[in-house]
Amino acid sequence: MLAKKYKSEIVSILNPFEGIYTLGFKSLGRSFRYHPGQFLHLAIDKFYDGIGQWPDSRCFSMQSNSNDEVLKITYAVKGSFTSQMEQSLKVGSKVWLKLPYGDLFSRAHNKENTVFIAGGTGITPFLSLFTHNSFSGYLNPKIYLGFRSELYNIYREELTKIKNKYFYYKPNDISIWYQDKDGIINLNNIFKDNGSISTYYLSGPPSMITIFKEKLNSWGVPSKNIISDDWV
Repeated sequence: MLAKKYKSEIVSILNPFEGIYTLGFKSLGRSFRYHPGQFLHLAIDKFYDGIGQWPDSRCFSMQSNSNDEVLKITYAVKGSFTSQMEQSLKVGSKVWLKLPYGDLFSRAHNKENTVFIAGGTGITPFLSLFTHNSFSGYLNPKIYLGFRSELYNIYREELTKIKNKYFYYKPNDISIWYQDKDGIINLNNIFKDNGSISTYYLSGPPSMITIFKEKLNSWGVPSKNIISDDWV
């Protein structure tokens, strides 16, 4: 699927706590087309006309699924670009999106006993799969999520829908750690429960991904069975 430019309008902004925003975009032309797990480039240059050289932009994982009319991303204010987003973007603002990019879930992988591990906003690319009908093709998936505290878990509504749709008979297959109470995600226990033949999807801070990859490799998980998202 070739990347295309979409002039879009921001139709919603959620700011659950300082420095974290969820934006909803509606295309002003053709419908968005993308697959679960893909990401976009967001340009906020108000002078860009959609024809000239693509302006300065930033990559964000798409957390909505492709059946939704409104495309959503969540971002943390960390640098100059996201600081500019925080200051300038309002409901009704016009921006340009370029998408889709990435092949997170289209890479060859075993859909039986797949393990999904996400830290913080790293859950967003996974949500685009978990809320999509194609997720029903995964057999015995396991989801492990880590947040700084309950305050930072702003995805309860989506997770409740996922539990009711896919995990109502095995609710323990979604595990959540709150760092202030439970500590960090316990990869040792996750590996003990799932072994070296499972496919491990990782998404979160770069340091977490690096450490978890190294540990899984050292425990005998082949590199081809460890797939990470790097555009969170």
